Amino acid sequence: MKHIAIVGRPNVGKSALFNRLVGRNISIVHDEAGVTRDRITSVCRMGSAPFELTDTGGIGAEPDPDFAEDTHFEADVAIAAADLLLFVVDGLRGITPLDQSLAARLRKAGKETILVVNKIDNDRQESMVTDFARLGFESAVGVSAAHGREMHRIIDRIETVLDLGEGDEGEEEGAVAKIAVVGRPNVGKSSLINAVLNDRRTIVSEIPGTTRDAIDIPYSYNGQNYVLVDTAGIRHRSKHSTSVEVFSVMRSENAIGRADLCILVIDASQGVTMQEKKIAGLIQKSGKAAIVVLNKWDLMQAPDGVSEGDYLRGKLAEIEEGLFFLKFAPVVILSAKERENLPRLFNMVEKVRQHAARKIGTGELNRLLIQAVDRHPPPLRGNRRLKILYATQLSSPGHRPFGRVELLLFVNDPLKLSDSYESYLGSCIRKFREYPGLPIYFKMRGRKSRARKAG
Repeated sequence: MKHIAIVGRPNVGKSALFNRLVGRNISIVHDEAGVTRDRITSVCRMGSAPFELTDTGGIGAEPDPDFAEDTHFEADVAIAAADLLLFVVDGLRGITPLDQSLAARLRKAGKETILVVNKIDNDRQESMVTDFARLGFESAVGVSAAHGREMHRIIDRIETVLDLGEGDEGEEEGAVAKIAVVGRPNVGKSSLINAVLNDRRTIVSEIPGTTRDAIDIPYSYNGQNYVLVDTAGIRHRSKHSTSVEVFSVMRSENAIGRADLCILVIDASQGVTMQEKKIAGLIQKSGKAAIVVLNKWDLMQAPDGVSEGDYLRGKLAEIEEGLFFLKFAPVVILSAKERENLPRLFNMVEKVRQHAARKIGTGELNRLLIQAVDRHPPPLRGNRRLKILYATQLSSPGHRPFGRVELLLFVNDPLKLSDSYESYLGSCIRKFREYPGLPIYFKMRGRKSRARKAG
C-alpha cells in the first residue's frame, strides 16, 4: 500500500484535510496552532485503491517550544517514509516566508509533491491558487478541507502522479483487533508503545498532556495483526487547562469504546489513584477486555528487610484491592524505559486472545452451575430462590477477537439473581476456565429479561 504524508506549517488545515480524506474525525482540528504533534496514520479509500495517509505536526514555526524539536522529527520521519507529499498552504493568507522555506526543503528532499491550496471556499477564490506557483511545484489544487470542496480533485491528482496499484483485498476495517493504551497523564503510555514498536513513534515527554490525539498504529506480533491506539492522558475534567485538552480526553474515552482490548498503564511509584479507578470504571462499563500494566518498575526498590518476592506480592495486592471491580484483568509488571519484561505484555495479549476463542461446552457449563448451586444455594429473595434451568455460552462475533464471555441463563425469574450471587457464579466459572482479561456477562432469560455482568 502506498504511503502519502500531509505536511505544512502550523494551522493551515492539515488535520482537517486528513479527516476529510480518511472519512473520520481522527485528528483534532482547532484554531490553536500546533495542536497536532505526533504522526497520525489512517487509510484513505476514496480512490480506485486505498492508500495510507499520515498527518504531521506543523513544521517551521514553534507555537509550542517544548515540543518543536520532537514535532519536527516526527514530520521528518513521515516525509522520509512517504511515496508522495501533500504540501498544504493557506490560500487566504497567501505565501509566507515559512511556506517558502518549507517549499525549498521539500524540493531538496526530492519527493513527488502535490501543492494543496486550502481554504478556497468558492469559485471566486480559485484565482488565489495561481499566486502559489512561485513556490515551484508543477502540481497544485485548490480545495476547502473544512467544507469538503474539491476533495475528488486531490484524489484524481494523486492517482495521476502516483500508481496506487490494484485494489487491496486485505482485511476489512474492524477485523484487526484494536488495543487502546490508556491511563492518566505521564504514566508512560507513549514510552510503552515506542518500546513495543522499537521505534520513536510517538512523542515522549515529562510534560503531562504531550499526546493529544488518539493515534492508531498498525503492529504485528507472532503473525497476528493489531492496531495500537495511543491516547491522551485522562484526568479529571476540572483539571483540563484548554479546550484542546478537553477534546483530547474525549478522544481517549471514545478510544476505549472502539477498542477490543484496553491496556491500563499505571505508574508503579504512585500506585492506583482515584483517576485510575475512574478509567478502570470506563473500561468496565464498556465491557472491554483489559490488561493492567504496572510501569516504571525500574524505579521501585524493596525496603530493607523485605524480600523482592514479598514486595512484589504486596504491590500486586494493592493493585487488586484498588481495582477490585477490574479483578479479571491480569497485571504485567515492566519498565518501558529500560525495556524490562517487555515481551510479557504481548505474550499476555496473546493469552487473552486465545482464551477469548474458547468456549465451555453446554454440558460442562450446566454441570458446573449445578455443582455451584449445590455448594452454595442462591439466597431467598422475597419467598423464592433463583432457579437455573439451563445455560449455554453465546458465541462472540467473528470480528471481535477479544469478545467478552457471554453466558445465557434460562431461569425462573431474573430478578432473583443478586449481585453477590452473580459474582459467586462468575468466580466458579473462572476456577474452571480462567478467562484472563475477559469480563463475564450473564444474560438472563425468564419471564423478564436483562443482561448482567460478573467480574
